[in-house]
Amino acid sequence: MGYRQAYALQTRLHEARLKGEVPDVLLLLEHPPVITLGKGFHAEHLLFAPEFYAQRGIEVCPTDRGGDVTCHMPGQLVGYPLFDLRAHGRDLHRFLRQLEEVLIRALGEYGIVAGRAPGYTGVWVGNEKIAAIGIKVARWVSMHGFALNVNNDLSLFGLIVPCGIADRGVTSMSRLLSAPVPMGEVKARVIRQFEAVFGLQLCPPETPLESALAGV
Repeated sequence: MGYRQAYALQTRLHEARLKGEVPDVLLLLEHPPVITLGKGFHAEHLLFAPEFYAQRGIEVCPTDRGGDVTCHMPGQLVGYPLFDLRAHGRDLHRFLRQLEEVLIRALGEYGIVAGRAPGYTGVWVGNEKIAAIGIKVARWVSMHGFALNVNNDLSLFGLIVPCGIADRGVTSMSRLLSAPVPMGEVKARVIRQFEAVFGLQLCPPETPLESALAGV
């Protein structure tokens, strides 16, 4: 799904969650190549002129999430939780740590020892980031979320300073495991860990949740 289309969907779901028309919703998807500029973006972290990216079919999108510049591409699992944080502790920092915990646990199921890095948001394997996190919370309902590198081509990160951090690298699950990882399996494990960490039961689209979303 294109980034702008996904953002429009998030906006509609955010409003619906505020009104109580839908329960907590977790979107899991992949984007075509796109570079997103968060509210903490510094121009020097975009290494080339906009025309350079356009010529290569890479969209550049300013957005209202926290953080600096990052990129998305096929093979990367992007997750957008539209959660009402009034039911999850009313604590932004706790929410960020919970998102990290979901991914740390899911990666652990593959034998990947991931963790946090002091002073940074996201999930790391050694000195390399494997998952970026950038969120927005308005009236206690969250938007945006995480990007987990699964099978994606990491070369796109070389066109930016990822998250504004110049002295650390990026990695992916397939790179660490020396083999492609089935995306459907990763999604299932991430869903299971969301349920465990947040105390939720997430319904697949064929359940009554589908009818709730149909009017959004």
